[in-house]
Amino acid sequence: MASAPQPNLPLFYNDLMPLNSRDHAKFRNRMVDSAKWLADQHAIPLTADEFVQAQRDFPIVFSAGDNPVPLALMGLNEGVNTFVDAEGKITDPVYLPAYVRRYPFMLARLNPQSEELSLCFDPTAESIGEYSEGEALFDGDKPSEATNAILDFCQRFEEAGFRTRNFVEALVQNELLMEGEVAITRGDDTDRPYVYRGFQMVDQEKLQALPDATIVEWHKNGYLAVIAAHLFSLDRMRLIFGRQVEQGTAPKPEDATVPATN
Repeated sequence: MASAPQPNLPLFYNDLMPLNSRDHAKFRNRMVDSAKWLADQHAIPLTADEFVQAQRDFPIVFSAGDNPVPLALMGLNEGVNTFVDAEGKITDPVYLPAYVRRYPFMLARLNPQSEELSLCFDPTAESIGEYSEGEALFDGDKPSEATNAILDFCQRFEEAGFRTRNFVEALVQNELLMEGEVAITRGDDTDRPYVYRGFQMVDQEKLQALPDATIVEWHKNGYLAVIAAHLFSLDRMRLIFGRQVEQGTAPKPEDATVPATN
């Protein structure tokens, strides 16, 4: 059901190009009313900083495998996003993960031997280019205020990503992640539940058995609040499934057991 982004290019990105005043002096970043690249994405990477906000709208799970990634589920099946229509327009007021709001920009390391990150963008995105409208990305040969704001957002996203990796590493080291499974019945068809697997979740029994010192430490650093948001969010699985039923994107009755997606 939930898989981590591909290692070659991050989710959503078709290409990456460093932003510079020489080649992009006339580029503008404009608002667009649709995000077609989001329409068929059901699992969006999420930082730990966002769990409390995101849990109001989405189930939050961890991807399967040895390097789990927190994911906000906008749908329960591959290719299904219950909050975005086929044209890429958001259909309901909903929290948009920072990963979505960052696109088409991101910080990337151009030289594998260097620790320096450069502001890059996806040149295939419709929001950036030599347009007559939108915010200019450069003021002469210097970054504009808009570009500085984008850079600041991307830097804060990287910092949140670092905190998220530390959080997930702590879960893994304490063996708190377990294979998840949710069975959902549709209407009166209680004999044939739809079973969703292929994700990980926090094992509450192991959480309760943590040493007191770890509990105190995690209370102080905010990990317990993040875990609580994750556990509370799992109830929204059924609400997302209900949206799929209403939208006609739920699995067919004969496919009652949905296989895991790795």
